[in-house]
Formats: sequence, C-alpha cells, structure tokens
Amino acid sequence: MKHATLCLPISDARRQILLGVKLRGFGQGKLVGFGGKIEDGETVAEAAARELCEETGLRAAPDQLQEVAQLTFLFPAQPGWNHLVYVFLARRWTGEPVGSAEISAEWYDLHHVPYDRMWDDDRYWLPQVLAGQHLRATFIYGDDNETVQQYWLE
Repeated sequence: MKHATLCLPISDARRQILLGVKLRGFGQGKLVGFGGKIEDGETVAEAAARELCEETGLRAAPDQLQEVAQLTFLFPAQPGWNHLVYVFLARRWTGEPVGSAEISAEWYDLHHVPYDRMWDDDRYWLPQVLAGQHLRATFIYGDDNETVQQYWLE
C-alpha cells in the first residue's frame, strides 16, 4: 500500500478552500486537494508542505499544518491504487496560489464544495473535516474504480 499526503489550504477570512483539477496522472480530470508521495527521510507533515509548494507555490511550515484525517483507500479491481493518505489543513502560508503542469489551483466556497467533480469518497469525509472533526476512515471502491461500495468512519 502506498502512503501519501493531502493538504487542503483553507482561507478563514474568505471562507474558501483551495482545490485543483488534476491535469495528468492518477485522478486526472478530478477536482482534488494537493499532495503526493512521501519521500525517504520526510515526515508526513514535511511531505505535505513540500507537495503543497510544488503544486501551488504556497509555502507552509510543516509544524503549522494540522493533521485532521488518515484515510485508507482500497481498490480491489486495481490493487496498485491502494493508498493510506494523511490529510492536513493549511491555514497559514506565504505566497499566492498558482497552478502547475500537474494541477490547477482555484478557490471554492466552503459551503458550496463541488463534490460531484471530486472522488466519490470526498462527500463522506470532507464535510466532517471542514466542520472541525478529526477522523480515520476506510473506503472500498467498486469494480468501476469510481464508486465507493463500502466505507467506515471513526
């Protein structure tokens, strides 16, 4: 199982979340947060901060990121896609968001997150995280690799 990070910048002043359309690779075409794999020698927070900077240009200190969830994604029809993802919120950073060759960057209202453009699991856990909850969850996708068939939230 691959381990990865996901970082979600939140602007409390604007009541918005920064998301991006994945332009290539895993999840292409979906609206997602920012993240990726953990490099050797990195903590999960360091990886989240690095990926956020690489994908958006935003610089956040790892110790300023708030870990809010650990999510396990299982794809029985495509086991190579299985991931354990550490989710962080970023509320402080420097810089202005810009997209990259891999992902765009756009602000969305916290009360109107376009879940229909995202991975199916996001509708189950993201509202709870945005409401201030910390959680662990497991999602099992169906044979289409698009639809959550079973899930557990703790």
